[in-house]
Amino acid sequence: MRDKFHCTMRSPMKILIVGSGGREHALGWKLAQSPLVSALIAAPGNPGLAELGRCASVKADDAAGIAALAAREAVDLVVLGPESAAAAGAADALAAIGIPCFGPSQAAAELESSKAFMKDFCARHGVPTADYMVFDDAIRAKAYLGGREPPFVIKADGLAAGKGVIIAESRAQADAAIDEILFLRKFGTAGQRIVIEDFLPGEEASFFALCDGETAIPLIAAQDHKRAYDGDKGPNTGGMGAYSPASVFTAAVCDETMARIILPTVRGMAAEGRPFTGVLFAGLMVSPDGPKLIEFNVRFGDPECQALMRRLTSDLAPALLAAAKGDLKSAAPLDWDARACAAVVYAANGYPDEPLTGSLIRGVEEADLIEDVVVFHAGTRRDEDGHLRAAGGRVLTVTALGDDLAEALHRAYAGIDRINWPGGFCRRDIGWRALAR
Repeated sequence: MRDKFHCTMRSPMKILIVGSGGREHALGWKLAQSPLVSALIAAPGNPGLAELGRCASVKADDAAGIAALAAREAVDLVVLGPESAAAAGAADALAAIGIPCFGPSQAAAELESSKAFMKDFCARHGVPTADYMVFDDAIRAKAYLGGREPPFVIKADGLAAGKGVIIAESRAQADAAIDEILFLRKFGTAGQRIVIEDFLPGEEASFFALCDGETAIPLIAAQDHKRAYDGDKGPNTGGMGAYSPASVFTAAVCDETMARIILPTVRGMAAEGRPFTGVLFAGLMVSPDGPKLIEFNVRFGDPECQALMRRLTSDLAPALLAAAKGDLKSAAPLDWDARACAAVVYAANGYPDEPLTGSLIRGVEEADLIEDVVVFHAGTRRDEDGHLRAAGGRVLTVTALGDDLAEALHRAYAGIDRINWPGGFCRRDIGWRALAR
């Protein structure tokens, strides 16, 4: 197996990236730099990925379509971007035809696709997380809150594009959130059950580890900004910006996260017959008592991935292939740029509730000309005449490197200011905690 693996590594690789967001553009941008990669295909892709390779009109959650495309194109590796691809069983469909896939099976993806499963799993394996209860009945859920003090954390059980978490500052807000999810089906079938958990004080951080079913190796941490508006106000989103390194995430916190959260999870999933392959993303609350798990994601975060890919100086392709083939122990260590990276999301007006699409975007090329700035596409499309337009909620991510976070943020916002897009908005306080320190 090892000889075969190293032979593959010396051969040109054709890689299929599944997804259409800023995360997938960043992964493609990094993989395109590899001397081992001969061609990139994205499904369904976006205008940024189209500049790196070819795009195929197959949806990310079409597992059979993804497998058929991979077989038809004779790809050497499939990289799953969004959680929807894993939850749909894309990795299982690919395994059935013998194509390596960086991403978890449908059973392993339940760590993200069901918050109730994740919380129960943590209880079984001693992974530190907040106390919780699961409900499918609004009356019982509200009764449970009767003896508790706000704030309350209420989560839709299923996948809700990063928007299914409500932090209610009062009992009235909590009751309204329960009704919206369970009665009004704000998140569709993702809200057939809810998880109510204790609010964890501290500072959030995002930590990533590559896994091959048995082995896990740590990457680096980033800090995300979930609320839509400055000052951490407004509704939760899929993420409005990120930066790395996250100063709250020290070497000691990294070691404790690996020992108490990541490795017990990898061992536990293997023991339960759901070996986890891909990237395990632990959303953490870092407190004086140590890191506690808020949630697991079974893919790179967005926009954290954009920041990580900008700081990664090693070749990404060998690491992803090693994980997909169950051979991470043979992979070379990954190296990281010592500089800071800031990633600022440019979102469509109305996001996250009802983003306004179709508006014209100019100036992306001018932003890319700034030193150490790279703009990643997400919810964009090109007209037949080549004009770039908004086609989603989170539309662009402007990233920048700098000797420190202040310099990285200065460059990122300079990039934002060169983009002419009246139909968009961004937060202007990304990294405020770190700058305050």
